[in-house]
Order: sequence, then C-alpha cells, then structure tokens
Amino acid sequence: MGTAKRQPWVVGVSGASGTPYAASVIRGLLAAGEAVDLIVSRAARLTILDETGISFRDAHWRADLAAWLGFEAAGASGDTEDTEASGGALGDVRYWPAGDFAAGPSSGSYPAKGMLVVPATTGAVAGIALGLSKDLLQRVASVTLKERRPLVVCVRETPLNGVTLKHLVELDAQGAVVLPASPGFYAGGSTVRELVDFVAGRVLDAVDVPHSLYLRWEGELGAAARRTDANAAVPPEGE
Repeated sequence: MGTAKRQPWVVGVSGASGTPYAASVIRGLLAAGEAVDLIVSRAARLTILDETGISFRDAHWRADLAAWLGFEAAGASGDTEDTEASGGALGDVRYWPAGDFAAGPSSGSYPAKGMLVVPATTGAVAGIALGLSKDLLQRVASVTLKERRPLVVCVRETPLNGVTLKHLVELDAQGAVVLPASPGFYAGGSTVRELVDFVAGRVLDAVDVPHSLYLRWEGELGAAARRTDANAAVPPEGE
C-alpha cells in the first residue's frame, strides 16, 4: 500500500501590515498537525523585516520562518545546524518563492486543501478578484477558486474605498470567504497577542481546523472575562 497523500493548506502572506496574523495562523495549522505550503510575497518580506526585524531569505527560509514563529532552536544565521534544528520544530512545511510560477500549488492537479491569504493587501484582493496572477500568490488563489477549494482572504486595510469593496464582493461571489482582520473583544483578550490570535482563530474556523487560540462565545455575558480572571488567580504549578 502507498503512503498517504500529502494535502497541505497554502498560506499566502502579502505585503500588508499584520504579519503577526500570518504567524499565528501558521502556528495554529502546525499545532493541528496540518501540512503547510508557504508563499511570501516580495513586499511581505519587507513588512516582516519592518515588523519583526527578521530577514526572510529564500536560501535560509526554514531558519528564518522558525525565528519569525518564535520556535525554539531557530537560528538567524541560516547555518546548516540552525536549519536542521528549526526543521524539527516547524513540522511539515514547504516554501515556494513568489516568483516561481512552476511551483506545485500553481497547478490545479496539486493536492492542496485550500488557501489562506493572511494578511491580504488591497492589491492582492484586486489581483485575485480579477484573476491577474501577477505573482505565485495570486496564481494559487485563482487556482483555488477554479478548483472550488476553500479560499480565505484576510484583508488588512482601513478605510476601504469603493473599488476594493467591489473586489471583495466579487471574491464573495466567486466563493471565497472574505474575513477582515477585525479582532473581537468578547473573548476577553487584553493583549495584542490575544487579539491577533482571535483573528487567526477565526481564519482557522473558516476552514474547520481545530484550535484553542481564543475563548469562544457561549451565550453568557462576561463569561470570557471571568474565565480569564479565574485562570490568572490560579498559582503556577509548584507554588
């Protein structure tokens, strides 16, 4: 008998501010045991550098990704030892350069589960809605739509003009899930990380990937805040 077919989620990171959302989504997918195919646009490399101080390099992507995700044993130098050490923490991840139109996910025959564009610039939104395929990220999104696979577009921009709103409506009409990076506060989040994880959790909810990134609404006012307070009151183990 043959081995099980690998079916990854493709995560496309565009150049919008909000790379922590992408990092949280990737961590959530890996924690759920999912395979990930990663595409980082050229503009996103600049945003990652600006928001984290990490240079994302093709030749050393595994070590750079591990550092970005905050995994242990991730070296910033890109040396072989760092790459191998971070590889174990990352799990099943493949990286495809944004200019590689021959990449596996560029074809509908590639067995991807679907695609998550996190965060999505208005330019990426336009390119996907119009089917421009200006880079690999847009190409894979177009393939995802034509193959009727799940596509989540986590747009991160404000305010939105009429042209972008029309593009988002078009994406919805084509079957994509339009998910603005809009954190909810009912889950009791009080830190930036908790608000980022809320949005990432909603992205994973849209494709039925299990996670524990935020406290879910259960119909009781103030319940999340009380649970958060109760957890904070519990002394660390051993005290």
